[in-house]
Amino acid sequence: MLYQIGPITLDTMPFNADAMRRAGSAAVAEKAVMGSRPPLEFMGKGEDRITLSGRLLPSRVGGMTELETVRSLMDAGTRVPVMRGDGKMFGWFAVVRVDEDHANLDRFGVGFTLAYTIELTRDGAEPSQGSPTSIFEMMLGLFEEL
Repeated sequence: MLYQIGPITLDTMPFNADAMRRAGSAAVAEKAVMGSRPPLEFMGKGEDRITLSGRLLPSRVGGMTELETVRSLMDAGTRVPVMRGDGKMFGWFAVVRVDEDHANLDRFGVGFTLAYTIELTRDGAEPSQGSPTSIFEMMLGLFEEL
């Protein structure tokens, strides 16, 4: 497993990822003082974004079902846990953007190769890690979408 986004497993087949980018920030406030540079006061964590991208071969190995499930998570605004393959838990994220780039279209309009990008942003009011209620609510939300 490369990554786990809620119910979706990104692995080498059929739904893979070949690049990951993580960007974070912190909020600081500048305090005005006389005679020196202004000190900075930490105000809290800022934005935390993860971007995963890869290529699929839908007609050969699949992956379209998983991509549509990610799009359903985005459309529903569902918050899901994100975990890296080595077991590192990143927290609860919302899918905020899904881009698809189809190349060499087949007769059904699906690309022979499909490049995708999934952008996730961390939820500031995340539920407690692994609480049964939050996991149940997430799973129930997925079944409502289907």
